Amino acid sequence: MIFDPASLIPAVRRLAYAAGNAILEIYSTDFDSTRKDDGSPLTLADTASEVIIVPGLRALTPEIPVISEEEFSNGESPTDVGDRFWLVDPLDGTREFLKRNNEFTVNIGLVDGGVPRLGILYAPALDLMYAGASGEGATLIEARGEERTIACRDVPAEGMNVLVSRSHARNDKLEEYLADMHVRNRMPQGSALKFGRLAAGEADIYPRFGPTCEWDTGAGHAIVLAAGGSLETFDGKPLAYRKRDYLNPGFVAFGRR
Repeated sequence: MIFDPASLIPAVRRLAYAAGNAILEIYSTDFDSTRKDDGSPLTLADTASEVIIVPGLRALTPEIPVISEEEFSNGESPTDVGDRFWLVDPLDGTREFLKRNNEFTVNIGLVDGGVPRLGILYAPALDLMYAGASGEGATLIEARGEERTIACRDVPAEGMNVLVSRSHARNDKLEEYLADMHVRNRMPQGSALKFGRLAAGEADIYPRFGPTCEWDTGAGHAIVLAAGGSLETFDGKPLAYRKRDYLNPGFVAFGRR
């Protein structure tokens, strides 16, 4: 039987909506945070989202292992996932969540044969639901309205819109990388929303020099690919998955080149 990632989109989208609702319940309160072993913040919302998504995926596809950020941090993830596995970040952009700037997401991606084949990226506070699958294109649902097709754009003659980290909008490596490019605007943006903005044709390039993990990129990578874009390391190779500790090198995501 041929594996069809796109057939899973409706069910995975429902999980993302449910997780987003759980996050927003906490977002509306005077929540607190703790620190994980790596020093990054962890809120009640991370765990509330994960306990919806991970069991839901395991029920949906019992044969496909799930790697989720919080389970991995607790040493609870499967050690041998094979070629096909889910990547979950139950709350990407925890710092944005703590700042209450609305720029945080639920990331659910499916990797098959080393390539992200399916991605769901949901920003609950903004009610933006991005989805994409290999061979099926990418879509966006805004405010629970009609689903519409999105696609990466050609770089405009007036110059590129460059997506940059909300927290690190300027750094020496970024300045060096952009020095010879025709840049029109810099677009500060938190979390994996940058992938959604790129896939929707709102920007043209997203260079990332800081550390990320595969669950940070899997969903967005799949959506960018489905929208006609690409993502590669700075030495020109496709970003690989199932790496040791799931750590990514620096990379750059492109719209249409």
